[in-house]
Amino acid sequence: MTTTDIPELPRDDGMTTQEHAYYRLRNAIMLGALRPGTALTIRGLAQQLDLSPTPIREAVRRLSSENAIEVLGNRRLKIPDMTLGRFEELVQLRIALELHAAERAFPYLSEIVIEHLRALDDRMDGAIAARDLDALTRMNQEFHKILYRLNPYQAVMPLIESLWLQLGPFQRQVIETVKMVDVVDRHKEMLAAMGARDVIALCAAIESDIRDGSVTAGRLLLRKAGDAGPF
Repeated sequence: MTTTDIPELPRDDGMTTQEHAYYRLRNAIMLGALRPGTALTIRGLAQQLDLSPTPIREAVRRLSSENAIEVLGNRRLKIPDMTLGRFEELVQLRIALELHAAERAFPYLSEIVIEHLRALDDRMDGAIAARDLDALTRMNQEFHKILYRLNPYQAVMPLIESLWLQLGPFQRQVIETVKMVDVVDRHKEMLAAMGARDVIALCAAIESDIRDGSVTAGRLLLRKAGDAGPF
């Protein structure tokens, strides 16, 4: 690994060193900066983040409990490999949870929120044109979080973010294989559905967004790697 593998992340006031180490590593994994199968060590991570091993050890413990880092023998760590079976399970869970979140958030939509999301989508178009995949991933997640968090009673975002975290390393590989010009902009469909106050169309666009961005290209990539899988 090089220091560029773990992007910088601002440290909020009041955030402990352990918390900052956790969120910075979590952000790197969710963005796909660390690829599936990447070998890690506590010592190496501590050197990259310029920290002692203690906060790294706690961050790794938390990320291991979230299935984002695999703890092996002899103090070795790695980013989990992706298989077709695991990939399909994570994608189906994403669809189920994100459609639930969208349906529950829908009554709280406003024109102000829609305009905010439209402006964010315009910035995503710029990231696509610049092939800035880190920015694109961050803004895509922010787009969905803004929508889902409209529900003041929501309890689903930690579950959704756990899935994003587990899919992040492989998802980056998938994105890098997809020709952006060939991808239908499902966010435009989501915005149109929001403007028309059509929850069915919104959910259909979200499901298409997940499937277009993951399933076909992801399965192809895994099969090329030799994973026949059950599908």
